[in-house]
Amino acid sequence: MQYNWLDKNVTQLSDGFPEKMVLLDCETTGGNATRHRIIEIGLLVVEHGVLLETWQTFCDPETNLPPMIQRITGIEPSMLVGAPTFSEIAERLVDLIGERTLVAHNARFDYGFIKNEFKRSGIRFNAKTLCSVKFSRILYPQFRRHGLSEIIKRFDLEIENRHRALDDAQMIYQFFRKSSALFGAEEISSVCRTLLQKPAMPPLLRASDIEKLPASPGVYYFYNEAGELLYVGKSVHIRNRVLSHFSQDHSNPKDLQMNAKISAVDYHRTPSDFGAQLFESQQIKALSPLYNRRLRKVKRLYQFRCIEDHRGYHRLQIEVVDSHSADASSGLFRSPRQATLKLEKLADEHLLCHKLLGLEGASGSLNTRPCFRAQLRKCLGACQGSESAEVYNQRLGEALADYQLAVWPWQSAILVEERDSSDPDLSSFHLIDRWRYLAKLSDMDELYQTGYQPMPVDGGRRGSWQHNQANTAHNAAAAEKLQLASDNNEDPAQQPSFDLDTYFILVRFLLDARRLELNNLLVWPLRALPPENR
Repeated sequence: MQYNWLDKNVTQLSDGFPEKMVLLDCETTGGNATRHRIIEIGLLVVEHGVLLETWQTFCDPETNLPPMIQRITGIEPSMLVGAPTFSEIAERLVDLIGERTLVAHNARFDYGFIKNEFKRSGIRFNAKTLCSVKFSRILYPQFRRHGLSEIIKRFDLEIENRHRALDDAQMIYQFFRKSSALFGAEEISSVCRTLLQKPAMPPLLRASDIEKLPASPGVYYFYNEAGELLYVGKSVHIRNRVLSHFSQDHSNPKDLQMNAKISAVDYHRTPSDFGAQLFESQQIKALSPLYNRRLRKVKRLYQFRCIEDHRGYHRLQIEVVDSHSADASSGLFRSPRQATLKLEKLADEHLLCHKLLGLEGASGSLNTRPCFRAQLRKCLGACQGSESAEVYNQRLGEALADYQLAVWPWQSAILVEERDSSDPDLSSFHLIDRWRYLAKLSDMDELYQTGYQPMPVDGGRRGSWQHNQANTAHNAAAAEKLQLASDNNEDPAQQPSFDLDTYFILVRFLLDARRLELNNLLVWPLRALPPENR
C-alpha cells in the first residue's frame, strides 16, 4: 500500500466506517425513554465516507418542557410552537435512516427514544447501532472519559450550541473525521466490526487466550497447533483487534483459512500506538508470518527521477534506488507498477502529459507530436509545445510536492520517549536519525552507550534527564568501551537501510503535534558525544 507522504486535512471519513450511516442526536424532555419525549432531532447522512445530507427538526412533545431541560439545551417552549409531532415526521425519519447504521453518542439512549417514539406511532423500528462512546473507549484507551464534551476538548472542536441535536451530531462527524486522519481504515474497521457483530471464535482457540489479552496498545501473534507463526498484527486495543478478526464475514478465503488454524494468541504490549506500529513492521520483516502480505521486507525501492530535455520541459523516469541513499527522492515505491499507477493518477488530477511522464511511447526529446491525451483535452499540450515549459514544470512540481521525502527537521539524531499514561512503569526510548530507526533503548543509561547525549533543555521536563546528565562521565566511559558508531560516521555501508514503512510511521507521528500529544510522546534532540568520550 502506498500512503501519501504527509497527512492532509481529511475531506471524508475513513473506509473503515460502515458504508452507510446516519449520525443522530436527540434532545428530550428527560432521561426515561418510556415516559419522556423527543423535542429535537438532528442527523447527518453519510455514505462511503461522504456527507450527503443534514437534517434537523423540532418535535412537539405534547407535554410540558421542564425548566432544567430548557437551561441545558437552550430550547424554549415558544420554539416548539407549531412544530410537528413525532408521528408527523416518522415516515421521513424512516426514509432517512433506512438500512443505514444509526450512530449516536451513547447510542442506547438515542436509539431507545427513537424506538419508543416509533412504537407510539404504530411503527416497528429496528436498526443497527454504533455507539461513538464505545468507539472512543476502544480507539483511545489512554483517556479516562469519553463524553461528547471531553471529545470536543480533546480535539479542540468548535461548536456553537452544545446540547442541541444537529450541533452534537456534527461533533460526532468531526470526531470521526479526526479519527480518520489519525488511524488507518483497518484499525477503524476492527472497532466497528466488534461493536456491530458478535465474534465467532476459531474452533482451536481457547477462551483463556482471549481473556488474557490487554485492552491497550501493542502487537499480537497468531500461532497454529504446531507453534508456527501465522500472523502478526498491531492495535491500540489488542483484545478488540483480535476479536475483530473473528467478526469478519470471511469474504477473503485466506482469512477463513487462517482462522481455522489459529490455536494460540500471544501479545507484546507497547506504551502507545507509535511503538505498536514500529514493532509490528519490524516483527513482520524479521519473522515473515505466513499470512502477512503487507509490510513485507523489500530489497528494492523505486523513485521518480526528473530530467530536463533540450526544450526545458521536465520529464520523469522511474528508476531503482538503493535503500542506503534514499534521502532526496521524489516518491518512493515498492514496485515500478506502484509508481506507474501513481503517475497515472497524478496525470488525471493535474492534466499532466503522459509522454513527458514516460507513460506513453515515443518520449524522445525530438518527438513533438501531441500525445493521445492531448486529443482528449486531458493534456494541455506540453508535448507539442503549446504549453510553456515554465507553466508545465510548475504544475508538475505541485503534483509531486506531496511525494518528496520530508526534510529531517533536527540537527542530529533524536530520542523519542514513549510512556503509557496509565502505567508509568511501561516505557520505551527510540533512537532515530534521518528517518532511520537506529535502536530501541530500555532506559536512559543506554543512550550514552550509543555515542549520544541529550541537548541542553531549559527546565527539563523529566527528572531522569538531570540524573543522567550528572552521570555523563560514567556513561561516556561505557560508550568508549563499546566503540559504537558515532553520529559522524557517514559511511553508507555502516548506516541502517532506509525502510519505507518505518519512514511513513515516523512522519505520521513526529511531524504531527496532535499525534505526539495523544500518544504521550516526547522528542529529545541529541548530539554526538565528543570524540574523547566515545
